[in-house]
Amino acid sequence: MKELYNLSKNLRMYRCQYGYTMKAVADHIGIAYQSYQNYEYGLTVPTLQNFIKLARLYDVSLDDLVEE
Repeated sequence: MKELYNLSKNLRMYRCQYGYTMKAVADHIGIAYQSYQNYEYGLTVPTLQNFIKLARLYDVSLDDLVEE
């Protein structure tokens, strides 16, 4: 599950680059704080819809979210 590790690592990296809190990102994509927190901790994977919202938020491709 290397991709899941990369996803959680990259979500944190992009969030920090933009200066967002986990709550701000969760609010932006319309999910609960705990749900987003689980994405960054690698406990769950975003739905395709939320995955797309995250890519748009950070202006990156879906591939960029899961690659090293």
